[in-house]
Amino acid sequence: MAPRSRRNVSSSKTSGARRPSAKLWGIAAAGAAVVTAAGVVVSMATGTPPAAAPSASAPAHSAPQQSGEGVRELRGVPVGYPHTRSGAKAAAANYTTVAGSSRFLTDKEARHAAVAVMAAKGTAEAAVKKADHAAGDAAGSLRGDTSKFSAKKAVARTGVLSAHVLSSDAHGAMVRLWTTTVRGSAAGHATPKAGFQSVTVTLTWESNDWKLKDSSTSSGLVAPIDSRQASNVPGDFSHYVAAAAESPVLSGAEDQTGFPAPYGHDERGARAAAVSATMLYGDPRFFTDEDWRHRMLTATAASSVLHSVTSDSDSTARLVTENRGVGQDGTTADGSELITRTAALATRSISYSDQAASIELWTASVGGVAGKDETQRPQVAFLRMTVDLVWEHGTWKTTAVTPSEPLVPSPPAMQEADSAESFADVGGASNAPATA
Repeated sequence: MAPRSRRNVSSSKTSGARRPSAKLWGIAAAGAAVVTAAGVVVSMATGTPPAAAPSASAPAHSAPQQSGEGVRELRGVPVGYPHTRSGAKAAAANYTTVAGSSRFLTDKEARHAAVAVMAAKGTAEAAVKKADHAAGDAAGSLRGDTSKFSAKKAVARTGVLSAHVLSSDAHGAMVRLWTTTVRGSAAGHATPKAGFQSVTVTLTWESNDWKLKDSSTSSGLVAPIDSRQASNVPGDFSHYVAAAAESPVLSGAEDQTGFPAPYGHDERGARAAAVSATMLYGDPRFFTDEDWRHRMLTATAASSVLHSVTSDSDSTARLVTENRGVGQDGTTADGSELITRTAALATRSISYSDQAASIELWTASVGGVAGKDETQRPQVAFLRMTVDLVWEHGTWKTTAVTPSEPLVPSPPAMQEADSAESFADVGGASNAPATA
């Protein structure tokens, strides 16, 4: 990989603030300060040297829900969601991810076909106009600093960090997402830039599926990129252009325990299991709720590593909660809340067979404490992770989750980080996105 450039530390509200020591989240590696706990607790169980730290990172489930027939794709758009709040969260996330993809933003024919699939009856014409306008606005950011635009080199990825259901009933739902985006070009000299958005998605239940009625986008909470991470050079992002990697697909399908329903016995199922694993290992309940943690590990980890993973994850959870002063309710003595989220930006298959798979994910993890102490302000880190899985008991289970080299965009331009207190709005299990 080409050498990474050093980024300039922004003179935002975080300048001069004391950063948490690596011991707060585990063993620091590759400059990543905030990564999912999965890389340590599973790789330790399988004898792989831990490449990065347990940290604050990702989302949780809402109440147990029934699985539908399964999400499938139509003209590049995931469809077929369960008629549940979690299904609505998944639809809102996937539609937002599709609308932020390089193919949608650079290919007019593909964009109009996708809108036709997503849009509710009577809304397609207005949705097409809005999508064409958004594509025009995005053209400059996808060019980077190159003189000639290349759609093949465009980098446009969206990760969903939080999903809050504002309203829902049998006929419709409104979901507010907190997302991080990366846009730019793998060519030229300008590193793709990170961004944060708040997206409000209005859905309607139509033709036995969630359909997009409307959406609006505004600036979202800005989490600073951990200053120990260096921005990569543009060429490093070439593995995550549209032709080289896929966007994660969230399903919202859960079994009776509230954890993801069994995955399909195919490569797509393995990708989905890998995405869910990285999300669940960083759920705040992983650190604060022993019963939930043990049930989650039983649901996700292969039997050959379950005992060791459970022991090591218990130690990891104690380390984090003791250093952060967090109790079983996820708050500190002064009422500040532990904030942990991980979003998958893209997936790539490294290897696949009927019995084993290895999937690489590009992730964005946010972790910290929402309260008055600005030194514990949630920060974001970008990391690549390799998830190894085996087919066991009718689903995909993890045997190792190993962090590798970071892949770090430039920080948001001309944006200050929000206060630590602001992040309380995206905390808690009820604000967790649906899993894959």
